[in-house]
Amino acid sequence: MEQGRFVIITGMSGAGKTQVLRTLEDLNYFCVDNLPVMLLPKFIELSRQTPGRNTAMVIDTRGGDAFSSLVEIMDEMHANGFDFEVLFLDADDATLIRRYKETRRRHPMEKGHNSLSESVLLERRSLSDVKSRATNSIDTSHYSNARLKEEIERLFGDDNSAPGMLIVVQSFGYKYGLPLDSDLVLDVRFLPNPFYEENLKKLTGNDEPVQDFLNRFPQTYKFLRMECEMLAYLIPQYEKEGKSQLVISVGCTGGQHRSVYIANNIYNYLRLKSYRVELLHREINQKD
Repeated sequence: MEQGRFVIITGMSGAGKTQVLRTLEDLNYFCVDNLPVMLLPKFIELSRQTPGRNTAMVIDTRGGDAFSSLVEIMDEMHANGFDFEVLFLDADDATLIRRYKETRRRHPMEKGHNSLSESVLLERRSLSDVKSRATNSIDTSHYSNARLKEEIERLFGDDNSAPGMLIVVQSFGYKYGLPLDSDLVLDVRFLPNPFYEENLKKLTGNDEPVQDFLNRFPQTYKFLRMECEMLAYLIPQYEKEGKSQLVISVGCTGGQHRSVYIANNIYNYLRLKSYRVELLHREINQKD
């Protein structure tokens, strides 16, 4: 039997390594969390005694000062002809800080006097060399747990792990930046803006009064009809090309009203067509 896949999972604390390890366990990987880096050579030796078994382990800055030797050990693994993959998980600083505040866990780089933001910066610097050697890198800043699971299944599962293309429909606000993972971007800033209606300003596209407001305008219906016709044509073409994930981003100014309403309608349309589809409202989900 040939050697199974050997995956080293590392990256920023709070970026989703635990979730990834759970998903790989579901894919029948032999998994170890927080493996001391000095045990990695011995672990490789043991894994070679079980040909064909897929193996994954998390090695990160929880290992303390010894973590700095990981790059050297990986270079030795390459030199000795051992095939392995490095999955690096990342997220923007604001997301990492928010996640740590929610869990109230202590950051591994906190030395008693560091602030949380300083600890995140220190860890990012210490991981730069490891990140440069990554086989795959995932920015989980705007990933739900379900979406991260789908991505791991795509990268590390077999042909039966994630059937069909996953379509992600997400709303966003242009003033907060364009989502970097977008495949298709729909700009709906031409639609009348509920924000300027005093009774609608604090609502979102999930609320019926905003939906009623937008439904009053013929351009809303016409736009949705044209976009659904376009997607009915495009999606089968993407599937023929073997694309595993399609990200459709719908943007308005603040990501609260128009983009949310349009994204909801596109999501409902695709569900009726029996596609695998996930809905994300980036700016609403990011609210404190």
